[in-house]
Amino acid sequence: MSTTQQTEPAADDAEEEIPVQNRTEAGMEHQENADDPTATLQSDLDRFRDLALRSQADFDNYKKRSAREKEEAIKFANSSLLERLIAIVDNFELGLSAARGEGEASPIFSGMSMVLKQLTDFLAENGLKPIDAAGQKFDPNLHEAIAHEPSPRAPEGVVIRQTRRGYRMKDRLLRPSSVVVSSGPAK
Repeated sequence: MSTTQQTEPAADDAEEEIPVQNRTEAGMEHQENADDPTATLQSDLDRFRDLALRSQADFDNYKKRSAREKEEAIKFANSSLLERLIAIVDNFELGLSAARGEGEASPIFSGMSMVLKQLTDFLAENGLKPIDAAGQKFDPNLHEAIAHEPSPRAPEGVVIRQTRRGYRMKDRLLRPSSVVVSSGPAK
């Protein structure tokens, strides 16, 4: 125990000496900088110049990001309206199919055909493109498989028929096509 007590004060003395030496060295550096106000001003100038450049770069990045977000918001502003119109077009196409049963020469069929053309033209003008899936290879990014059926004509993984048309708006998928996919020839 007495040995431990003797070594501890020696260690404490060594620790006390180090900060005194550091204070002396720091004091010398401070005196050198105090003697040379130009060096102090130059270091402050460099620090503030660097800060100004960083702030300018941050501001430029903010402006670019804001412009990009604004452009994207404008580009896709009508997406919710168009998405709701798609459901109306679907029902309209079903009504047109029923009117076709009366004959393609009937005034109801021709009137509904003209209205459907106007609707699809309006959707196309606003950047909406239909996805035709029949006969295409199944793509989970564009299609939603609702069933698999064996098919002697279509190889496995090819869309046999489309039950609901999908749509893209510019470069985004608005609604996937609902499709039936071939599971290959029947076994």
